[in-house]
Amino acid sequence: MTGERVISAKGLAKRYDAFEAVKGIDFEVRSGEVFGLLGSNGAGKSSTMRMIGCVSRPTSGELRVLGMDPVKDGSRIRGRIGVCPQFDNLDPDLTVRENLYAYSRFFGIPRAKGRRRADELLEFFEIADKAHGKVAAMSGGMKRRLTIARALINNPEIVLLDEPTTGLDPQARHLVWERLHQLKRQGITLILTTHYMDEAEQLCDRLVIMRSGRFVAEGSPASLIRTYTQPEVVELRFASDDLRALAEKVDDLGRVEVLPDRLLIYTDRGNDVAARVRDRALGPSSVLVRRSGLEDAFLALTGRDAR
Repeated sequence: MTGERVISAKGLAKRYDAFEAVKGIDFEVRSGEVFGLLGSNGAGKSSTMRMIGCVSRPTSGELRVLGMDPVKDGSRIRGRIGVCPQFDNLDPDLTVRENLYAYSRFFGIPRAKGRRRADELLEFFEIADKAHGKVAAMSGGMKRRLTIARALINNPEIVLLDEPTTGLDPQARHLVWERLHQLKRQGITLILTTHYMDEAEQLCDRLVIMRSGRFVAEGSPASLIRTYTQPEVVELRFASDDLRALAEKVDDLGRVEVLPDRLLIYTDRGNDVAARVRDRALGPSSVLVRRSGLEDAFLALTGRDAR
């Protein structure tokens, strides 16, 4: 990792009464890095983000943001970071431009500069044509882009993005990805949570996978894929419901996972494995060979149980 260390945590924990949401995690984030927090619902991602954002006190451990203690220096830190929450909390009674301008006043930004900054961000996220319309009339995707724009009003050094593209259509998601890449090129540090594995692969330089309040893996998306899964996956679907019996007939071809509707074979030779399946006359209704992705590594580490 290169760049100045802007966030560091040692033994960081968060407890809500008897429930321990974050269980003594250690990590650091460098300037200009895109750092991701992945995990199932309840894994501790949002609790970690709230501690970094100085809105929730750590129960124990040490946390430093921009060299400062969030407990003692919360207001100073909040003046230098931007936050895009998981759920939009825009003011529906104000216009789109007024939402940005009003927010700029919380940071003591002079009026003329606040208006200019609001106009720049509306252009940046391609919603300038909605500037004088009410937020209530915007689509969900436009509201999300406005919420991200608002997080940038104070020219922050660090931006916290909690599931930034939830609910966006593919075009809007790619627009947001492009804008976040531009922010990274400007040297802004981005910390994000997401349930979209392709998003994490596209955006993150480095990420951690959380499970039950702890880190279970850390690294670049490519390194996690290499470490926790095979390069390719062969997906087999059958008309038969007895997939476990069929799995026994292909378990010499790689690591086999039995799902309710298909078999997965993890291998480094996908096409060869698919050909050997056909040679055994097992009669799959469909065969798909694909490269492994971050989702495969994520599921290997956290399991498929939605609980």
